[in-house]
Amino acid sequence: MNVKKKSISSDLKKLDNMKEADIDYSDIPPLDESFFQRKTVTLPRKKDSLTLRVDHDVLEFFKQQGKGYQTLINAVLRTYAHTKQHRQQKNQ
Repeated sequence: MNVKKKSISSDLKKLDNMKEADIDYSDIPPLDESFFQRKTVTLPRKKDSLTLRVDHDVLEFFKQQGKGYQTLINAVLRTYAHTKQHRQQKNQ
């Protein structure tokens, strides 16, 4: 484990000592005014923190999906909520 830390530490030192002229930007396309005219900034929604009891197997399933599993749980709940709301509005 110390090997990785030394490697990362030496890499960070190299980056700190790197001059602007040494950075290769060749794979980044130039940005012109049209880029800034068509882009919009989307701010993240406010999240509420809560304690939620979930069946062990359900939580394990989402954890097995990898990094971002909590975001995935939120997306599944959001889809359910939107579907339920849409059906309720349709039945009114």
